[in-house]
Formats: sequence, structure tokens, C-alpha cells
Amino acid sequence: MELKSTPKKILIAGPCSIEDGMMAMELAFELERLAYNYDFEYIFKASFDKANRTSIDSYRGLGMKRGLRILGNIKEAVGCKITTDIHEVWQAAPVAKVVDILQIPAFLCRQTDLLIAAAKTGKTVNIKKAQFLDGKNMINSVEKIKKSGNNNIMLTERGSMFGLNNLVVDFRQIIDMKEFGYPVIMDCTHSTQKPSSLGNKSGGERKYAIHMAKLANAVDVDGFFFEVHQDPDNALCDGPNMIQLNNFENILKQIA
Repeated sequence: MELKSTPKKILIAGPCSIEDGMMAMELAFELERLAYNYDFEYIFKASFDKANRTSIDSYRGLGMKRGLRILGNIKEAVGCKITTDIHEVWQAAPVAKVVDILQIPAFLCRQTDLLIAAAKTGKTVNIKKAQFLDGKNMINSVEKIKKSGNNNIMLTERGSMFGLNNLVVDFRQIIDMKEFGYPVIMDCTHSTQKPSSLGNKSGGERKYAIHMAKLANAVDVDGFFFEVHQDPDNALCDGPNMIQLNNFENILKQIA
């Protein structure tokens, strides 16, 4: 009997935002090494601009021009695929010249013009499910991409609102979204977030990330999304839910 090989699980990992080029490059090399060792298909993720921060004083990033230059350097040096998020229609085309996957933020997953612009680049579009949507409703976002001529689609579960300043993950959402026939990713770190719980910024509980990953594995998720940082407690954004790089290998051992 011929045994069929199982597709590799996808690992999307990197810092919340690009803080500087050296930090991002070092992180990418180490994450690519770990992904290779544990047989994941690796995609580096980092944002050049976080347009949906809690406070106007929150760190947003290095900006598109500088950020894309750094992402391009990482792609060339590390040899991995790259993803980053876009927030406005005009960003789709220039960003697509550098990255392999365009990420649509959860709050923007129903923005028709943004989805169409992303689709028309021909790049894979990873749509993060909004915290206020049922997984079954994501078919409408999927159709906006498909009917714009692009069938390269991924979906990401990142939790649902559970009262004020809290998220909960209903793993039925992954099962329902997988029925659309596209890869579904579990965002294991943003799902531990506590939105705006610290007043002018979001809190989080990174200790639950490994459990999110294990539970997603149990429902046959296609991949995992982790934000990882060398020193998350001193990161410029999303520190409370990011995984410390030195602890990340222990997580991968348990889900590989």
C-alpha cells in the first residue's frame, strides 16, 4: 500500500511590528531554523504600520517605505515567504511587490474595496476572522476575493469577543471555516489578547498560547500564527501576548 505524505503545517511567526531591521532579521533567521527543524512551512510576519492601535500615542511601526525595504531584505537573506498586513486600498499593490501573502486585519475583514484590491494583486490573501463574526459568515469575505479573480485564500481564527476586554476561542469556527476548502490558521497569540484592558493599550496572557495551539491541532487546523519577540516584556507593541523567543522551541515541540 502506498502511503501519501501529509502536507506540512504552516507556521506564520514574527514580531507584532518591525522595531528595527537587525532585530527583525535575527528573529527571522532563528524562526526559520526552528520551523525547519520541526518540519513546518515557514512564513515570516511583521507589520510596517499598526493602524488600529488603542491609543494615538501607541507605537505604530517604521512606515511602509522603510518597512518594505526591511521585509525585502529578510526575504532575500533568509529565503522564506513573507506576510504583512495592509489597512488601506492604496497599500495593496506596492506591498504585493515585496510580500507573498497579504494579511487583512480582523476588524477590516468585511471591507469590500480592501479585499478586492488585495485580490487583484494575485497574491495569496489571508483574511483574519473578525472578533464579532461567526466563522460561517466568513464565506462572504471569501466570495469577495474569489469573484475578484483570485482563489489563493487563507483564513485565520483569532478569537471572538466575550464581554468587555476579553476574547474566547470557539473551535467550531475552525471546523466551519475549513469547510470552505481553504487553509485555516490558528492565531495562538492574538487570541489570548485582552483588548484595551490596560487603559491605553491591550493586555494579554501568553501562557494560554500553547493550549490554543494544541486545541486547534485537535480539530485539524492547517497552521499556526504566533507573534514572537526576543524580549516581549519590553516590546513596543503587543508585548503581553507575544511569545519569548527562548521559549518558542518548547511550544513547537508540542505541536509538531
